[in-house]
Amino acid sequence: MSNVGTRAMTTSGAVEGRERSGALLFAGVPYAAPPVGVGRFAAPAPMPPWPGVRPAQRFGPAAPQPGGDAESLMGGGPKSLDEDCLTLNICTPACDDGARPVMVWIHGGAFRTGTGAIPWYDGNSFAVNHDVVTVSINYRLGALGFLHLEGFPGSGLNGVKDQVAALEWVRDNIAAFGGDPTKVTVAGESAGAMSVGTLLGYPAAAGLFRAAIPQSGAAHHVFTTDQAAKVTDIFLSELAADPHEASWQQIIEAQVRTEAAVAADPAFGELGMAFMPVVDGVELGVPPLEAIAGGSSADISLLIGTNLDECTLWGAGQDDEDRLIRKLDAMLGDGAKAAEVYRRRLGPDAAPSDVLIASRTDQIFRAPANRLAEAHRGETWSYLFAWASRLPGVGATHALEIPFTFNTLDRAGVSMFLGEGDMPTTLAARMHLAWADFIRHGNPGWERYDSEGSRATMRFADESGVEHDPLADERRLWADRC
Repeated sequence: MSNVGTRAMTTSGAVEGRERSGALLFAGVPYAAPPVGVGRFAAPAPMPPWPGVRPAQRFGPAAPQPGGDAESLMGGGPKSLDEDCLTLNICTPACDDGARPVMVWIHGGAFRTGTGAIPWYDGNSFAVNHDVVTVSINYRLGALGFLHLEGFPGSGLNGVKDQVAALEWVRDNIAAFGGDPTKVTVAGESAGAMSVGTLLGYPAAAGLFRAAIPQSGAAHHVFTTDQAAKVTDIFLSELAADPHEASWQQIIEAQVRTEAAVAADPAFGELGMAFMPVVDGVELGVPPLEAIAGGSSADISLLIGTNLDECTLWGAGQDDEDRLIRKLDAMLGDGAKAAEVYRRRLGPDAAPSDVLIASRTDQIFRAPANRLAEAHRGETWSYLFAWASRLPGVGATHALEIPFTFNTLDRAGVSMFLGEGDMPTTLAARMHLAWADFIRHGNPGWERYDSEGSRATMRFADESGVEHDPLADERRLWADRC
């Protein structure tokens, strides 16, 4: 393939990517100016023009973040970190006038870790097999992305503003990479899905996408200004320096200490995340779920779902029955009744820890997803990923669906989650096709979800099929709670 075929022109200048496995990859392309210096806690600014042709063969640095095992388990390996992180990666069949549908992927990581360069997010199968352009993005994380800082209006939304800036870049540039800016689906998993839920209710994102796929996340996890102000006070006391002059390494060190303090404070809830999008009453006027219920996303097609056993990824420790009932009392009001409901599915002899994991899965993931599906006024499709890992006690855990939806079962780290046995390639191909059909046509191929009717949901497992109102008894436990 000639250099001309691997080049494209953006609004800031030309980039040169590379051919890879039958598609083109453009990596580390800036979609906004580096958020450094006076821009550290400011909204993203346009990327200035550059001369000549900018190389785009290598992924850019990830946003500054604490170390952790999640990305290495997902095949991410060691990565460089830098505040100059606002880049995206494009996988496309060709840089032509193909006007192909586009998926923009927002990575997860609890708003504190992650990168768009993780191999599980490789869009090659979408490009080669389904003629879809994929874009994965980096955005500011933790304190640098979500610190509600006085004097910087909207700074508690900077990570989401970065995502909007990336979507605006796609609108203005993706045609040069063979994509259609009017056929954009925004998708993400975990905190990436929570970001998608926020974007559905965020006025600045209106008109930038036509469809959304939040996987294991919804529109529930945001902070009020009071909660955010409390986090800011803790952070500033831990930093003990001017946040504008401190190094990003000092910022991350103070962030980690702040996270520990928040996790130990019951006032912040079960999830205990210290940095999330802030409903500031100005740029994000009302909680996203309220905006969605009011019709903010009525023109968006929605594909939403969760994994059956999300919280096995973190475990629940060793609880006895009395402690379980007390915890369920705090969550649901009638702990004994809740335990009985969960044991109808898990079995009458299910350990207290297994019941607690199931209830936390509902509290953090499934109930918010149900709430979003019911609030959304546009067309909605629902799924439940139920394929169980062969590893003991893992089940259909958090993030396990990702290599199925991207059809990347052969990537590094996946086999560690699957366990020994035949590769579930048939299920991966089926899920991948459903996602591609939704991105291309706005319909994944099964009955729509109707919260007033059958609540049709596609259950993905070795034997897949549509179920009506699955886990209904558990759903009812959480009907008026999250």
